[in-house]
Amino acid sequence: MLENLDIIADAVTEANWILVNQQLQQLLDKKDVNSKAVGDKELEQAVAIAMQILQVGDFQTRWDIAKIFPKIGKPAIAPLLKILEDEKADLELRWFALRILGEFNEPQIVISLVKLLEETEEEELAIMSAQTLAKIGQPAVEALIDLLKDEKSRLLAVKSLAQIRRSEVIEPLLSVVDDSTAEVRLIAIEALGSFHHKHLIPVFITALQDTIFSVRKEAIIALKMRAYLEEEFDLVASIKPLLYDINSEVCQQAVLAMGCMKDEAAMKALFDLLNFKNAPLFLKQEAVRALNWNGTFAALDYLKEILYSDDIKLSQEIITVLGRQESAELKSYATKILIEYLNSQPEITYQSQIKQAIATSLGELRDSNALIHLEKLAYDDNSKVKLYALAAIKSVNSK
Repeated sequence: MLENLDIIADAVTEANWILVNQQLQQLLDKKDVNSKAVGDKELEQAVAIAMQILQVGDFQTRWDIAKIFPKIGKPAIAPLLKILEDEKADLELRWFALRILGEFNEPQIVISLVKLLEETEEEELAIMSAQTLAKIGQPAVEALIDLLKDEKSRLLAVKSLAQIRRSEVIEPLLSVVDDSTAEVRLIAIEALGSFHHKHLIPVFITALQDTIFSVRKEAIIALKMRAYLEEEFDLVASIKPLLYDINSEVCQQAVLAMGCMKDEAAMKALFDLLNFKNAPLFLKQEAVRALNWNGTFAALDYLKEILYSDDIKLSQEIITVLGRQESAELKSYATKILIEYLNSQPEITYQSQIKQAIATSLGELRDSNALIHLEKLAYDDNSKVKLYALAAIKSVNSK
């Protein structure tokens, strides 16, 4: 053992890193056979030497010495974390420290990785942090569960668990969905949303009633991704009240969720929102797009009814989405709706931007039944309307 240390000391003086690496390997191999073969003092020296090589060596030397650290064990963690957290340290050096730390299943490492992931502006370190967290094993999860019990460490523990997208973290995350700290609840709901386990649905439904808007928003997003379970859990009934939430972001996510549900109740809920006088324009425009996603004649009927609104921007949005139909049947029906609207001549259709929108959508639908109406628009007094109508005629004729 002492012989190894003497050889290592001489090799360090000569900067013979290959020999140092070999001797450290032999020394630590003795430790593996008999843990008493290497005392604390010698192990401390081994750490210092390995750290020196890591700091001054080239890439290959660092790559080789990196294999030594897991054999050193826990004494290597603190100095490696110090390098990792030093923003002034060489990027490659921090990358190696991060890579080595990924071999240890310790909660303090997990927490440091999460903090790094949140704070670093270095893309390489962020990627490596995410990859390392993905490798974390059950021992680290169990250690983080213990940290959940302490209010002071709970937030960091939840953040760490949220980065470990493995089924083992579901139960500990469930234990904090009712936590008194809003950020803890938010992170837990967002993380649980990545797991497609049916038993989590009631948790998300309950979170829709949270007093913090960001938690409600994340709960809607989670339920939106499970639209296929709408009938089993009556998701529309749960989400519908949030269409009128006091927070606009929550309302917007509720609209998007309704668009994903694609059933009669969801369409009716969106239609009712479009008829709600106090709903902001941006939300109504979002509802128009969500209704259109349904891809049914019933959805187009709802859009047709709202089309005759006095709100020019809302009507313009409806005209635009009517031009985005995919099936031949819906294209034909959308064309019919636009032609009827144009011929009904409500006052709004005299607006040039409405006529331009109609011309554009009829051109996209490429239905020959629209030609006679487009030809009429081609003689409009407004030059832009003429231009849009001529472009639409060309599009229909090229069908």
